[in-house]
Amino acid sequence: QVQLVESGGGLEQPGGSLRLSCAASGFSFEGFTIGWFRQAPGKEREGVACISTSEGNTYYSDSVKGRFTISRDSAKNTVYLQMDSLKPEDTGVYYCSADPWAPVQAMCLTPLGSYWGQGTQVTVSS
Repeated sequence: QVQLVESGGGLEQPGGSLRLSCAASGFSFEGFTIGWFRQAPGKEREGVACISTSEGNTYYSDSVKGRFTISRDSAKNTVYLQMDSLKPEDTGVYYCSADPWAPVQAMCLTPLGSYWGQGTQVTVSS
């Protein structure tokens, strides 16, 4: 059974850091494009960072570029999102998604991944 499980969310102060994990089971990440998306209340889901697990190419939205870093550990079948210099506008539910065909940029711009996790809440507030 294909499953993506996100973890690492929580409450953090502005300027702080969090690291999210997306662990896959039931399939190998290798060759897939993996993306992190977020959805704030009343807003559409947006892609923030995506990575090609085979080539390592990455894409970041302008809102997180320079603050967030996406990476993968193929041995653990896990993708991470390191979030630094957090801002209140980073608040939302963060989801990871996997797709076997989508190019990296397209994956982030159009949230149509084949597989999705249940999400983890990130709240940035003082």
